[in-house]
Amino acid sequence: MNSYITIRKAPGKWTVRAGGAVLGETANALELTEGDYPPVIYFPREDIAMAFLDESDNKTHCPHKGDARYFSIVTKSKTIENAVWSYEEPKEAVAEIKDYLAFYTSEEVAVEQI
Repeated sequence: MNSYITIRKAPGKWTVRAGGAVLGETANALELTEGDYPPVIYFPREDIAMAFLDESDNKTHCPHKGDARYFSIVTKSKTIENAVWSYEEPKEAVAEIKDYLAFYTSEEVAVEQI
């Protein structure tokens, strides 16, 4: 892996919440650090309640990770657009994040170590 991106097992247990609901909890999260950006926690897909997520049409490309697809979080009161992303076929250097999801944190979405 290049030195621009580092991936390690995130220590401890992690949870993601939105709209008053726990979307997932895991002890198998990964922490990805890219350049000077803050670390991002990636959750294994199997530890996320996918029923809360709706695939969106949004897609982006990262020269280091590949093509990302996005999901919106559907809560009881609202839809949080494009709040989740996943690299379905990541570049070889970051292959560990395949089948993982990351969440944009905000006032509406919390990713926390528990």
